[in-house]
Amino acid sequence: MDRREVAAVLAYTGRLDPRTMRTGTGEARDQIAQWQEPLDDVPFATDHGWDVREAIRSHVLDSPYPILPVDIARRWRAHRRDRLDRHTDPTPAADPDDPAAWRAELLRSRNAVAAGQAAPSTHRQIAGSGRPRDVEERLRELGSCIPPAVRAELARYRPTRAAREAAVAEGVPDALGVRCDWCHASVGSPCRRRRASPDGTARGNAVRATPHPSRVDLAATRKGRHRAA
Repeated sequence: MDRREVAAVLAYTGRLDPRTMRTGTGEARDQIAQWQEPLDDVPFATDHGWDVREAIRSHVLDSPYPILPVDIARRWRAHRRDRLDRHTDPTPAADPDDPAAWRAELLRSRNAVAAGQAAPSTHRQIAGSGRPRDVEERLRELGSCIPPAVRAELARYRPTRAAREAAVAEGVPDALGVRCDWCHASVGSPCRRRRASPDGTARGNAVRATPHPSRVDLAATRKGRHRAA
């Protein structure tokens, strides 16, 4: 604010709280100079939500103490901080390969929001034109959420899962879909080598590349029952 605007602020404040009024010419001049420094970067009003008169009125109604210029400056800083907290940087129109232009456009956008020259750009919900569809329906249309090329690359690192998916695709019963009665592997877990020791206890924990035959037979039996049902 310039001296003229500061004088207008003091006149308005004096009408609401006579304790802040200065009647002498010299006192009024000194008061304007005293207030102008902390209010130098505070606007009188902006197009988006700030009016210094509202800040003064709120202070007079909420506080029993005479308002000081620092009270107005703090309210402006809080207002500015709130606007920036609600702002999301929009994607600049500048060339991404030009970092200086990209950064300059972001700064211009933020400064405009902070100064009250532009409204904050908030997050917007991504929504389609139609009604949202169920996730399972979308997966049925796509077939899989993993692209085929990516699935083929992952097969080298997930041989058990790859073998299971290939068996299901060929119509072979999914052996990992049932619990193994031999090694007690849970559903979805690969079978492990189980060796009997001389004392009758089982030992060995190495993962098998293929399920135990009894597990394959159990899966086939259950699949046949489901078909019959």
